[in-house]
Amino acid sequence: MKKYLKLLLIAFLISNGIQAQGLLAKSDVVFTRQDSLRGSITKERVWWDVKHYNLDVKVNPADSTITGSNAIQYKVLQPYNVMQIDLQNPMEITKVTQDGVALKYKREGNVFFITLASKQNIGAIKEVKVFYHGKPKVAVRPPWDGGLTWRKDTNEKDFIASSCQGLGASIWWPNKDHMYDEVEGMKISVNVPEKLTDVSNGRLQNVKNLKDGTKTYTWVVKNPINNYGVNVNIGDYVTFLEKYKGEKGDLDCTYYVLRDNLAKAKEQFKEVPRMLKAFEYWFGPYPFYEDSYKLVEAPYLGMEHQSSVTYGNGYQNGYLGHDLSGTGWGLKFDFIIVHESGHEWFANNITYKDIADMWIHESFTNYSESLFVEYYYGKDAGFEYERGLRKNIQNDKPIIGHYDVNNEGSSDMYYKGSNMLHTLRQIVNNDEKWRTILRGLNSTFYHQTVTTKQIEDYLSQQVGMDLNPFFNQYLRDIRIPTLEYTFQENSLKYRWTNTVAGFDMPVKVSLNGTEVTLNPKSEWNEFTCLYKIEKVEVNKDFYVSSKNVAN
Repeated sequence: MKKYLKLLLIAFLISNGIQAQGLLAKSDVVFTRQDSLRGSITKERVWWDVKHYNLDVKVNPADSTITGSNAIQYKVLQPYNVMQIDLQNPMEITKVTQDGVALKYKREGNVFFITLASKQNIGAIKEVKVFYHGKPKVAVRPPWDGGLTWRKDTNEKDFIASSCQGLGASIWWPNKDHMYDEVEGMKISVNVPEKLTDVSNGRLQNVKNLKDGTKTYTWVVKNPINNYGVNVNIGDYVTFLEKYKGEKGDLDCTYYVLRDNLAKAKEQFKEVPRMLKAFEYWFGPYPFYEDSYKLVEAPYLGMEHQSSVTYGNGYQNGYLGHDLSGTGWGLKFDFIIVHESGHEWFANNITYKDIADMWIHESFTNYSESLFVEYYYGKDAGFEYERGLRKNIQNDKPIIGHYDVNNEGSSDMYYKGSNMLHTLRQIVNNDEKWRTILRGLNSTFYHQTVTTKQIEDYLSQQVGMDLNPFFNQYLRDIRIPTLEYTFQENSLKYRWTNTVAGFDMPVKVSLNGTEVTLNPKSEWNEFTCLYKIEKVEVNKDFYVSSKNVAN
């Protein structure tokens, strides 16, 4: 999500639920064994490939507990007999079985090591069933701190939802909680009191009425899904639906909102087909036609849960009624609908393997906002919106975090990351080619988990230049590239400073109103005109600074 630049603004927005993570410099972070167990591909993880989850849970609002099981189907990649399953305190595993045999297990913090009794042959498809219960961590400031939200709606009906990016899905259900291994499909069965409705991912398969006065809603997800994208939303919901005529045919769009908000939702959610039209243009087909698109009211601001996007923006445009860009364009659309749905392409379709590469999710999705503005209000509007976001950049620490310890980098992955992509677009200097690159990302890495290197290499290949120094500058360094220059008569001298080694990004500058492209390096270079230079301006759509160093 989002955060403003200045500490005063940060403090203000924290009180309104804005993310306050990632403010420590990298050198200030101390990691533990639990961080490594959570964030690395351990020997107890690497030997098996998760294929399918069958998650069956009972949610009891009366005492804020969850009881249930997860049947985990997997393929054996290497012979080994200890399996790591993640389930965070204070949740407890009560039993684990395989082939009808109860298995031994031991707990180490938020990790359970299960000793398998049967032989694990390479290529075999096996299953373990994990039974568990407990009171999951309550989300104090959802969705950023992770956990379950237990609230009441205005009619005193229970209103419950999960949100767990970063902290991990193992905060409320047992799984292989590392992003590198995305389950290929799953079934989610949620038992709730009979007067409530559960909405989860995928398509609703059936609803069973039980004699104990409860109902079980069973949802089926056909596409790969990341763990934090799995959610439960429980409330006194009413629903309406429509079909969107998209690039792959009819897309079922279903909306679940609290009973008293139906009229407002029918008006505000007209934003959804507008969003789909713009993003299918820029990024290609919505990635989960088989699982449909759902927008679900939640008791917090919102989150990019796959095919079950959650919404709590108060049925208004902007971000809680505010324009994060300060340009006015941010009030032309509902931020949560546009931003969180943009994650269906970048987060849910293309998913990072390690949270250190979270920029892949957030930079592209943040940039999608300006593309939405551009699609409906023109290129100048989209560019102005993007530039307006720069005031929120902190340049506090690198955008890429530490690998293998579940550590995300600076929140600059939002505003700085999107301005980095906007700068790259200026280098490409061909709008149709740029659109082809964005659509190509979503087709090339369709339903895949990826690394930063894969994205960097793909973009370098498509742009036709080595972008390694470019990404080193914007993702791994906190300095803003500075174009130093001096001019006299018809001669302009220029160079890059404040840059990483090898940084040689071309940049557009205006000389007396005439735009030219320069290719600065760290050494001084010279450009000669046929006229006397009186004014030098760097193109404002490049995220750089400039300095006239003439004495």
